[in-house]
Amino acid sequence: MQNKQLIALVDKNDNVTEYAEKQYVHEKGLLHRAFSIIIFNSKGEILLHQRSHAKYHTPSLWTNTCCSHLLHGMTMDECAHSRLDFEMGFDTKMEFQLSFTYQTKFGNGLIEHETDHLYFGQWEGIPNPNIDEVMGYKWIKPKQLFEDVSMNPNSYTYWFKHIVENYADRILNYK
Repeated sequence: MQNKQLIALVDKNDNVTEYAEKQYVHEKGLLHRAFSIIIFNSKGEILLHQRSHAKYHTPSLWTNTCCSHLLHGMTMDECAHSRLDFEMGFDTKMEFQLSFTYQTKFGNGLIEHETDHLYFGQWEGIPNPNIDEVMGYKWIKPKQLFEDVSMNPNSYTYWFKHIVENYADRILNYK
């Protein structure tokens, strides 16, 4: 059973307006704040993770290194670092890149309507993922990733495909 987490609802200008329970937010398709983290290594590879089969939406799909929502009582920076450590078992310096808003419906009736804040960082090591969140991980070169997303789009989360399709230049040029 999911924890009753309060996540930040935002207006169209990404100002936090209030907090509501995560499941309710996704049932109603309310606009909320999220973040997506992409971690690179010194070889220029990207760390992806495969979402646990137990996730309440988009189970077993591949996605960026870490993704979540702004939780009540935390800043974006605190939340991003805390969640990266919780999901992948490490923390590192990250830089905000941009934000974008999207909306999509999942097959189970839930709706993701987010203003997603994208962060990039660099890290070397072997992740220690939380098995309740992550069922697998891999390092991949950006060009291989772009090709795989194009050939196997149903293997990836909607928001990660959006990032790859719209911000490939940022991914390729990150140092």
